[in-house]
Amino acid sequence: MGEAVQHTLAHTKVTRADWLNAARDVLVRDGVGEVKILTLGDRLGVSRSSFYWYFRNRDDLLNALLSEWESRNTALLVEHCRMPAANITEAVCNFFRCFISARAFDQRLDFAVREWARRDASVRVRIDAADRTRIAAVTEMFARHGFGPVEADARARILYFMQLGYHALEVREPMDLRMSRLEPYIEGFTGQKPDLEAIAAFKKFAFREARA
Repeated sequence: MGEAVQHTLAHTKVTRADWLNAARDVLVRDGVGEVKILTLGDRLGVSRSSFYWYFRNRDDLLNALLSEWESRNTALLVEHCRMPAANITEAVCNFFRCFISARAFDQRLDFAVREWARRDASVRVRIDAADRTRIAAVTEMFARHGFGPVEADARARILYFMQLGYHALEVREPMDLRMSRLEPYIEGFTGQKPDLEAIAAFKKFAFREARA
C-alpha cells in the first residue's frame, strides 16, 4: 500500500478534535512534558502520519491547545460577565454560573496551563494576558452596576482570585452547603444586601447542574 493511501487511511480514523482531546487529557493529567506525538498516537491507536494531517509539528499542537484554552475559559468568563443583569447580585451569580457548570469553565485545564507557564516564559505571557482580560471583564461588570473605578477594581480582584483559589485548593463540599453560604458571600463580594430573587434563581440553576 502506498504512503499516500496509508496517510489517508490514518486520517480517516481520527479527527483533529480527537488529537486535541487526547493532548488535553495528557496535559491535565501528566503535564506538558508528556504531550508527545508518539504517545498520543498510541493512545488513539493510529500512526503519527495521522498527526501531520492536522498539525505541522508538536509546537503547532501545543499552540492549538493554548488557543482552545483561551477560547473556552477566558472567552467564556468574559461572556458571563457581560450577561444582562438587573443588579450586582444577579451579575455576580452570572459570574458563578461560569464555574458551577461542568460544561463551562475547565478548571483542571486552567491550572494545567498555569503549571506549564512555570516552565515556559511564552506561556506565562499568555497566562498574564488572560488574567488581565478576565479581571478587566469582572471590573467592568462591577462598574456597570454603579461601583467607582477603585472599588470596582478591588472587588473584581477579590472575586476573581477567590474563585481561582477555591479551585486551586480543590475545595470539596456538597452543593447544599455551598448554596447555604451564597447570600453572605454575595454581600461580602459586593458590600450590598443580596437580591433574594436573583439568589433563588441561581440556586435553582446550581442544583439542576449538580444533578446533571
